[in-house]
Amino acid sequence: MNEYRNVKSLMVVSLAIVGISLSACGGGEGPPQPPPPAPPEYADKHMPDGYWNNPEILEEGKAIFTGIQNIDVNCASCHGKNGKPVKAGARDFRRTEQMQLYSDAVWFWRVNEGVKGTKMKPWKSKLSEDEIWKVIAYESTFGLKGQEWDVKYTKWVPQGTAGTAPVAEAPAASEAPAGEAPGSEAPAGEAPASEAPAAEASSESAQ
Repeated sequence: MNEYRNVKSLMVVSLAIVGISLSACGGGEGPPQPPPPAPPEYADKHMPDGYWNNPEILEEGKAIFTGIQNIDVNCASCHGKNGKPVKAGARDFRRTEQMQLYSDAVWFWRVNEGVKGTKMKPWKSKLSEDEIWKVIAYESTFGLKGQEWDVKYTKWVPQGTAGTAPVAEAPAASEAPAGEAPGSEAPAGEAPASEAPAAEASSESAQ
């Protein structure tokens, strides 16, 4: 009987270790979790016009992402060359349902300042703002290809349609209680021009 209990306990511990390992590697992230909103100093940071899905910008972003442009900056060493993490805790950029929770401002904030308590360090000392936007434009192609962030309606939309979506289609992109319009200062009936809560409080990023 004691031997049976010992074997059973060993199996439980083994399964727990496997589960933790999968979670850490991004293979078992669970349901998408919205990230914290960008702090005020980043809330109005947005992708420069013409950068989303621009072949020239994407090529430059790829050179940064893969460490070709600067050997001190190699996002692919953690996030993988195709967006699939190669190190535990790194954000999986291919996971569309998770990445849709990031606004461009939150994404920029994460890359610029890093994520405390994780291996995602701040890159503002190594990259200019323009370079960060270029690498974000490239990273977005893994799970949000052909889309762009709509600042007016605070959501991802097909390329070229930003600012044209009907108000009724705008998602609740705030933490306002149910029944209230998102954005405390938005006039009734209008979609807020505020930041959507974005994410990743995982041990990784945008890590």
